[in-house]
Amino acid sequence: MLSNIRICNLANATPDQLEQTAAMLHLAFRATGTEAWATLAEARLEVAAACAAEPVRINRLAVQPEGRVVGWIGAIHEGYSAAWELHPLVVHPAYQRLGIGRQLLDDLLAHVREQGALTLWLGTDDENQRTSIGGIDLYPDPLHHLQQIQTRADHPLGFYRKHGFVVAGVIPDANGRGKPDLLLVRQV
Repeated sequence: MLSNIRICNLANATPDQLEQTAAMLHLAFRATGTEAWATLAEARLEVAAACAAEPVRINRLAVQPEGRVVGWIGAIHEGYSAAWELHPLVVHPAYQRLGIGRQLLDDLLAHVREQGALTLWLGTDDENQRTSIGGIDLYPDPLHHLQQIQTRADHPLGFYRKHGFVVAGVIPDANGRGKPDLLLVRQV
C-alpha cells in the first residue's frame, strides 16, 4: 500500500491535474478494452461533468506528493434517496494493485456516510467477456446466470466483492448483444 498518497477534492485540482485525471481515465479504460471514454476528448468531458454543481457530487483524487494524479473516485446523488452512485473509480494502470483503490473507496464511504447515505451502488459493464455472463444470451432467465457469475480475466467485480459489494442485478445487453451491465450495491 502506498502511504504517501494524499486524497483531496477534485474541485481543488489544478488545470494540469484535471488534464492528468482525464488522461488517466482514458488510459485506464483503454487498457481494459472497453468502449468507455474511448477518446481523450470524451474523458475531458467526463471530468468537466464531475466538476458541475448538479446533481450533488463528491469527487476525490489520489495525488502523489509531487502532484501527480494516480486515482479518482466519485459519487453522484440525485437527491431523492439514501443511495449514492459510485462513479467513477479509476486508478492509473501503473499504480494498480497498490491499495490506492481501497484508500479512495474508504475515503468516499466516509464522505457519503456524512451525507446520510445508506447504500452505495454502481454499474460495471462486461463488454469483453471478462465474467461468465459476458458474451451470452441472458434471456429468458437473467437471474439464473447471475446466481452463478464468475470473474474471468481482470474484471472489476472481484475488487468490488472484496470490498463489500454484492451483485444486486443485471441489465442484459445494456452495451450491445452479450454485453451486460452488472448492478452492485453495498451498505454504507
